[in-house]
Amino acid sequence: MRLSNLPIRRIAEDGLSPAPRDQWPHTLPPVRQLLDQGLDFGPATIFVGENGSGKSTLVEAIALGYGLSPEGGSTGAQHSTRVTESGLERHLQLVRNVGASRRGYFLRAETMHGLYTYLEDNPSMRRKDPEFHTMSHGESFLELMVDRFREGGLWVMDEPESALSFSGSLALVGILKDLIAEGNSQVVVSTHSPLLAALPGADIYEVGPWGLRAGEWESLDLVANWRSFMNMPGRYLRHL
Repeated sequence: MRLSNLPIRRIAEDGLSPAPRDQWPHTLPPVRQLLDQGLDFGPATIFVGENGSGKSTLVEAIALGYGLSPEGGSTGAQHSTRVTESGLERHLQLVRNVGASRRGYFLRAETMHGLYTYLEDNPSMRRKDPEFHTMSHGESFLELMVDRFREGGLWVMDEPESALSFSGSLALVGILKDLIAEGNSQVVVSTHSPLLAALPGADIYEVGPWGLRAGEWESLDLVANWRSFMNMPGRYLRHL
């Protein structure tokens, strides 16, 4: 695969707009590491970590830095109901590949209902949109990806497993695997799901107090914890 076909190849601090290191979210270890060292991006990047670790902050900033809608959508849709973004994107420089697709889409589970309403109020002029509000949460999520994730681009997702069953998560991995195989699509995902973290060929980063730690799927704390629970749930449940 030619990495020069991908929308972005690196993200680093913008030298013309340095981030104050004593202000949130720049005090978060993974954010500070990104600012200090930058990060190279391949076809697929997965961020995993505990709640509050900073993985969603990173994914949100990447999406906004690329020009995607803060509450979900494409570069053309600026859907926003309440501004809660960290502002990290203002201090980042996305190094793009010349000639690569500039298309993209941002999906975040917590704002999907509002995004569907926005799409209903602003329908496509080229074709009839699916009726997302009439579907289940998981069905609508997958249908939106099939409908929008096409022709190459940057596809960013924040905890998509929130909408999906086990089979739905497998279906999502299949969709992402096919997109990556086309050679001009790039995927960035934050997740708590060991299933989504198993996306073939993805670069995985554990996000935590240490910053960003590259790892293999088998060695992830996420995988070890779920495996341990599935093998012996009573050992965990008796302490609740």
